[in-house]
Amino acid sequence: MEDLKVLCEEKALALKTLFSKHHKVYTTAESLTAGMISSFIVGVSGSSSWFDRGFVTYSNESKMELLGVKEETLKSVGAVSEQTACEMAKGAILNSHADISVSVTGIAGPEGGSALKPVGTVWIGGCVRDSYCAAKCFLFKGDREEVRERTVYEALKVLESLTKGQDPFADK
Repeated sequence: MEDLKVLCEEKALALKTLFSKHHKVYTTAESLTAGMISSFIVGVSGSSSWFDRGFVTYSNESKMELLGVKEETLKSVGAVSEQTACEMAKGAILNSHADISVSVTGIAGPEGGSALKPVGTVWIGGCVRDSYCAAKCFLFKGDREEVRERTVYEALKVLESLTKGQDPFADK
């Protein structure tokens, strides 16, 4: 997993470079990664210019209280769903000064999986203020730490794509 850590560091550094051209500010809404995405971002010197804040919303209550995820969404489709990922991403934008957000919600394991949502199921959402919000489901293999690290890498790729004006989920 050391290679993946290096790739995450490179993606976070790429956001700094993109800021100099696009001047976009980011926020994160993290569940299963519990701040890991934010940590990679703020590991880059100068990130206070382009990173506004990170929300760690591990419980359903925190998703509702801090991000405005609807209780009905959580009851009807669950925390690990497209709708929840989108509501988290929108809520992060609405409760920050950021232009672009990324959200992650999933099952890192080793417990918690089901036939419909096995361990490694992760929804990643991306939102651009006033214009775009979408999410995509990923199924990552590996242990708990590998699932979380792969999630961080894909989330950083989402921020990079949205900054470039690209749809990060175009291959849905």
